[in-house]
This record gives sequence, structure tokens and C-alpha cells, in this order.
Amino acid sequence: MAKHADGKDKDKVPGKEVDEQYREARRNFLKQSSLITALALAPAGVLKAGELDEQLAAKFEKVSVKLTINGELKTLNIEPRITLLDLLREHLDLTGTKKGCDYGQCGACTVHVDGQRINSCLALAVMQEGKTITTIEGISPEGALHPMQAAFIQHDGFQCGYCTPGQIMSGIACIREGHANTDAQIREYMSGNICRCGAYPNIVKAIQEVKAGGQDL
Repeated sequence: MAKHADGKDKDKVPGKEVDEQYREARRNFLKQSSLITALALAPAGVLKAGELDEQLAAKFEKVSVKLTINGELKTLNIEPRITLLDLLREHLDLTGTKKGCDYGQCGACTVHVDGQRINSCLALAVMQEGKTITTIEGISPEGALHPMQAAFIQHDGFQCGYCTPGQIMSGIACIREGHANTDAQIREYMSGNICRCGAYPNIVKAIQEVKAGGQDL
């Protein structure tokens, strides 16, 4: 390529390099978009569900989030799409919080965020930045049973036990909120927690006992 006396390329056109960079970026974008589309539309026989998730996940940028979970400050790099429930179970191995319906209808995934009960399957983890999260594993950090746990055992407030962590978390919140003054009120404010074994009468008795005991929850 011919050069000027000052050593610069004679044939170099202003803006040509910028235009080439734009074209390269566009090509990369189209490649990634095509890959994501192809993976999403691939037949089940071509890609296993796990492989599809992993390949799609690789295309999502991770973000940093700081959470205080059961009294411990954690800094995590996570995908923006991950729910608080999946973060707890799949990334932090806090499997006491259960995945039931995954639609916010059964209450099995109930946790406390800044002291308020929420369905963790409906909450994005990144939206909890700077917040304090308590799971069933953290309600009695010193190892002894929490009063609500002891009351559930005393009154047989469970059978299969799958919904029990969520029931206990909601029971604690129910008392804190001042919604445990009567049987009817307890049933109303615990209605978001489903027990397929039908242990509702005993759950109400357990909550009544804790409320009457006046313990600091």
C-alpha cells in the first residue's frame, strides 16, 4: 500500500476504519442472535434441557449483588433473570426453602425480606440488593428450635413436611403483623400457604400457642 512522506497510508479513507468496526460488531451480534434463536427452537432430541439452559445462560451478562442472608453478608455474581428461590436453593444450597408451584400460589417458598414475608419464586434476586433475607435455616441461628418449630412439632402441624418451612415462615410473620388474634384471622392470613395434607387445624393451634406465649419473634 502506498504511503505518504509522513508514513501514513495513502489509500486510507477517513471513516473507513470506524465503518469496518461497526460491520464487525454487527456480524458478532447477528451470530449471537442466531445462536440463541437456534438453541431455543432446537428439537428436544437435539439438545437436552440442561444443555440448552447452560448454553443460553452463557449469553446473559452476570451482575454483582450484595445480600445479607441469615446474618451473613454475601457478594454474588448472578444472572439478572434468576429468582431469589433459585439463588437460595441452587447457588447457596439453602434447600429448606421449597419449590412448590413456582407461580406464587402455594407459599412453600416463603422467606422474610427485611422482616416481611414474600414468595421467593416471584422475586428476582437482583432486586433484593442490600436487603436482609431470612430463610428457615436462619430463624434459630444458635441451633435450638424456634418457638414456631417447636409448636409445629407439639401440635403435629405437618405430615409430609414439604410445605412446613413456608408455613413456619408465614406463621412467624402472621404474629409479627398482628394477624393472629383469632382462629378466623389466622386462617385468613395463612391462606396463601397450601397444605395438601390438610393439617390446617393443627397449624392454627401451633400459631395460637406461639402467639399466647408472647415470645420475641
